Amino acid sequence: MRRRVVRVAVVAISVALVLFALPLAVLVRSSLLTEEQGELERVALAAAVRVSPQFAARDKVELPAVEADNTVGVYDLTGHLKSGRGPAVADGVTQQATAGVAADGQVGSDLVVAVPVSSAEQINGVVRASAPTSVVWGRTLLGWSLLAALAAGALLVAVMVARRQARRLAEPLETLSDSSERIAGGDLGARAEPSDIAEINRVAETHNTMVDRLTDMLQRQSHFSADASHQLRTPLSGILLELEAARTSPPGDLPQVLENAAERVRDLTQTVDGLLDLARQHPSQWLTAAPRQLGEVIDGIERRWHGPLARDGRRLVLQVDPGVRDWPTPASLVTQIVDVLTDNALRHGRGTVTVAARDAAGVLAVDVIDEGTVPVDPASVFTRGTSGDNGHGIGLALARTIAEAGGGRLSITGHAPTAFTLYLPLPTDS
Repeated sequence: MRRRVVRVAVVAISVALVLFALPLAVLVRSSLLTEEQGELERVALAAAVRVSPQFAARDKVELPAVEADNTVGVYDLTGHLKSGRGPAVADGVTQQATAGVAADGQVGSDLVVAVPVSSAEQINGVVRASAPTSVVWGRTLLGWSLLAALAAGALLVAVMVARRQARRLAEPLETLSDSSERIAGGDLGARAEPSDIAEINRVAETHNTMVDRLTDMLQRQSHFSADASHQLRTPLSGILLELEAARTSPPGDLPQVLENAAERVRDLTQTVDGLLDLARQHPSQWLTAAPRQLGEVIDGIERRWHGPLARDGRRLVLQVDPGVRDWPTPASLVTQIVDVLTDNALRHGRGTVTVAARDAAGVLAVDVIDEGTVPVDPASVFTRGTSGDNGHGIGLALARTIAEAGGGRLSITGHAPTAFTLYLPLPTDS
């Protein structure tokens, strides 16, 4: 890029210099020629005032001193040289002056200026002054050399300025490119540096915003995958232990054990389907995806968790306000969150587990309550890795992530007894 910027600048400056220098060179040539002709005319006029009317009779004429290369001569009306230096016979320019008007022009390699000599309003002769054109060309070449030197200096300065500007323009873009390469190599912490060039700075800000969003999205996907694996691994481990125990020591009610295992596998399949539904869609679509009546969702929760709680000698109580039972609800989102909360109550709580659904001022509120107490600091209960027992501290973090990504909110609303509440916006079509 730097070379391109310098190349463009040099071409532009060169074109500008050519367009400026050529007319100026012609003007210098014309100005020097006019100046030389004016000098010859002054010399000729100075000589004309010294010519007496009797010069034709061989009176001596004192002509002014001139440069060595210049000549001054006095001619009579017949065109013959009478005094000074010059061709013996008057040339065309000199003959024009016999008409009483000064004349100038180029004769051979000389510039010639001729002025008439008059006395008592009578033309008596002509003074001719000449100089070689090489004198004018010498001065012209000197002027052109100075002009070329100025042009070269201007071009050098332009190249230096162009290189500086090219470096100023290219450095932030090169930094941005390096940052992109580092990000492509896996360094998601790399960011583009701000620039004092407004347009490039906007590109850097947009680039950093894009990387921030991608990093956040990848982090959420990574957490989601880990959390989902955790949600699947726990019930799979339970099923595996029960089947292993039944294989090594077959119980008398083996068919019932297998039926329970099959039921749990079916529940696990629903969990997998729910997670896949969420994974396939953007979080902004979770709130309206696959709506089902809230009553059906609550019935599914009862079917999955009644048995596990009963085996521990605990009750599951469902309380659904009649006004919200028919509300269309994002089944996958609600199911995943309530499953996490119920599993948390089974593992870390005690006593009866109550799942209640109600209308909270136009917002659906789902409460999961048990008779235990919060085993950790309530401020960190949703922090990943926090667990009051032998858990992994993942489930509640997953539940809150799903709730907030889907447009809802999950809060701890009771410490003793423990109560968690899921708030979801009122469905738009209810």
